[in-house]
Amino acid sequence: MRTTNPMLKEQAFAQSIPGTETMTLQGTVNKTVVMLALVVMAAGWTWNLFYNKGPEVVMPWMMTGLIGGLIVAMVTIFKASWAPATAPAYAILEGLALGGISAIFELRFPGIVIQAVGLTFGTLFALLIAYKSGVIKATENFRLGVVAATGGIALVYLVGFVGSFFGWQIPLIHESGTVGILFSLFVVVIAALNLVLDFDFIERGHGVAPKYMEWYGAFALLVTLIWLYLELLRLLSKLRER
Repeated sequence: MRTTNPMLKEQAFAQSIPGTETMTLQGTVNKTVVMLALVVMAAGWTWNLFYNKGPEVVMPWMMTGLIGGLIVAMVTIFKASWAPATAPAYAILEGLALGGISAIFELRFPGIVIQAVGLTFGTLFALLIAYKSGVIKATENFRLGVVAATGGIALVYLVGFVGSFFGWQIPLIHESGTVGILFSLFVVVIAALNLVLDFDFIERGHGVAPKYMEWYGAFALLVTLIWLYLELLRLLSKLRER
């Protein structure tokens, strides 16, 4: 059993011991709901802080969330058995960052956050229905295509991040012109298709993976949802600027 989602590792799924509790779909759903609640609570706190105290007060919390979330995510990826502790911590840290980021977008484009949230969960449920009904299947070619596109996007963002230290950025893709909108739309589609890989691998782990993988699967799904939400914010902001 293979996966192209780096959050979900076949090696971890192979560590179950006969006679011990194993991962279940319902357990993973429950953990995902808990983590989403943690994200919302943390995001609500920094959101309120932004509007009550101002951006300068929120910025340290945003940076703590972004940097801390990245560190905890890397720890979780390489030490999946720690997921019961690190996955909730990741959700809280990302919530701190998302609350501030969302408030900044909302201040500039009123109503954009509720649109992005609605589209994110609408996409999640639409793809879940399509996956369960067999309309979309995680075939080997599908997996390879999605991971190749995801890797390409990551490379583009990395080049842009490094270039920013030298006062350079990749032209057009971050602008609100046609190229920029098409690029954001492409990234949104690829982020959404990563959800299918999450669904497939979590389903394959049902009754096979060790119990802690419920937290790991929920963590992976949350990573994809956060990516999708942020890309939708970017796309909607570009459309508003036109």
